[in-house]
Amino acid sequence: MSALDVLVPTCDRPVELAATLAGLAAQDHSFDVLVSDQSDGAASFDTHAARAMIRVLEAAGHRVRTVRHLPRRGLAEHRASLLAASSADHVLFCDDDVWLEPGTVARLHDAILELRCGLVGAAMQGLSHLDDERPDELAPFERWPGRPEPERIRPDTPEWQRWTLHNAANPAHLARRHVRPGEPWVAYKIAWIAGCVLYDRRALVEVGGFGFWRDLPAEHAGEDVLAEQRVMERFGGAGILPSGAVHLESPTTVPDRSVVADSVLGRPA
Repeated sequence: MSALDVLVPTCDRPVELAATLAGLAAQDHSFDVLVSDQSDGAASFDTHAARAMIRVLEAAGHRVRTVRHLPRRGLAEHRASLLAASSADHVLFCDDDVWLEPGTVARLHDAILELRCGLVGAAMQGLSHLDDERPDELAPFERWPGRPEPERIRPDTPEWQRWTLHNAANPAHLARRHVRPGEPWVAYKIAWIAGCVLYDRRALVEVGGFGFWRDLPAEHAGEDVLAEQRVMERFGGAGILPSGAVHLESPTTVPDRSVVADSVLGRPA
């Protein structure tokens, strides 16, 4: 059994998936990989570039599994299927439009082991906005001084305003401001984090994982927000800087976001 599995849901993104796999291939850390594809045509992993990166991963000792998961039943169901296919102690959900700089997976794993919380995440950075500094959006930043405490985060709470921390290239600006010389990483308070989140698998399973997919229409968004906030309410969670996660800034494959998971299901009282 792997101590850490990287779980990659993908759909109609052959170019982006190859870049995501290239980022994983550059990591110097132990993990296995599961890629689950829901493309309309050929699988996104069935390209020369993706296959080459899979071979690089395998040559470095990573076990790589690729599966087709159809029919589509929505984002939450896809994540639930990935979680069900893993028995690792920790699971890193890495979206198919994220490139990770070397050292990111090790940093995330070290952080969750030290912090002993339910999740840690590396916020995606849109580096096309690197010259766009937004002081007002960075204002909610606050370090975790020790182990993250459980938090109840709702749209009507001040903690919700932390969502601005992850706009555009804000994570890069935060790292420049707040990571001191000699610090391997800095843990900070979040509302949620998108694209690259490492869970303590036990914590995620104890809050039901993504099993709420059965109560949602197939077209929905916000499943990651709901799952993360349920984990943080019981086990705590954090973002870490530097992020190391770069958003590829490709068009979304989920254009219909009219149904948001928590607006349908609500949150635990």
